[in-house]
Amino acid sequence: SPMALSLHKNPSKMVQLTKSSNNLSISTRAIGLKSLRSWRLNMADFMETLIEEAFERVKSGYYRVSQRLNFPRLSFKEAIVNCQHAPVIAEIKPFSPSRGLLRYVTSPGKVAKAMEAGGAVGISVLTEPKRFRGSLQTLSQVKESVSIPVLMKDVIVDCVQIETAANIGADAVLLIYGVAADRVDELIRFAHTLGLEVLLETHTIEEFRAALKTEADMVGVNNRDFKTMKVDLHVTARILAEVGPTDRIVVSESGIETADHVRFLRKCGAHAFLVGSSIMLADDVEGKVRELVMAL
Repeated sequence: SPMALSLHKNPSKMVQLTKSSNNLSISTRAIGLKSLRSWRLNMADFMETLIEEAFERVKSGYYRVSQRLNFPRLSFKEAIVNCQHAPVIAEIKPFSPSRGLLRYVTSPGKVAKAMEAGGAVGISVLTEPKRFRGSLQTLSQVKESVSIPVLMKDVIVDCVQIETAANIGADAVLLIYGVAADRVDELIRFAHTLGLEVLLETHTIEEFRAALKTEADMVGVNNRDFKTMKVDLHVTARILAEVGPTDRIVVSESGIETADHVRFLRKCGAHAFLVGSSIMLADDVEGKVRELVMAL
């Protein structure tokens, strides 16, 4: 989009992020307030918009790629089970709909290496280009730079996206239960035929229970409510308290910023932690990842 182009060409016009009273306040310049206000006005329709745009991208040929990277598949499940500290999946997410531009990522491979050096158990890469400023090329660059598993995070509505994930080097894909509910079993089976693991994201107790009945390798709990964009770590706490212990790997997602957050979520029963914004906003990516990893 024109906005995306202006962002990449003019780093001086990025959203300015400042910290005050432990909260992030966003002062905007150039792209700022109009964009963020429009998001707040349309929060109730956010997921529907993401789904519509995903179908449009599939139709446009965005996911048709000629390359095919030949890397051995790595297992997130094994990496999480064998992790001696907190299993942190660090996320490369240039842009957040709720916070604006998080980081001007000029070298995804370099950022990924810093995450790996900090002890990340794996790396999540946004490939959704419009709302999160992700790209398929970023995932390939990350895969070529690290020796830990890589997750493709996108709004997946079609098998062609999963096939592309396999071709560009992903070891796993994220499926969102609220997006793929009607076809979730089909999409999971297709991913497995390509040797990919599946992280199935949920937000409610009903979705979580349904996800446990699927063949998903891992079940995620997103602490963000896409209808309000608010984050509450107690979403994970409430769901796991209601459902009880499970032998499925549970990944808590969104709103994880400190070592205390990691310890709280582990006590609630989460096995692993997907962290994006707080790592992207850190001056020292490797140090921030290490802080979270060493929480346990």
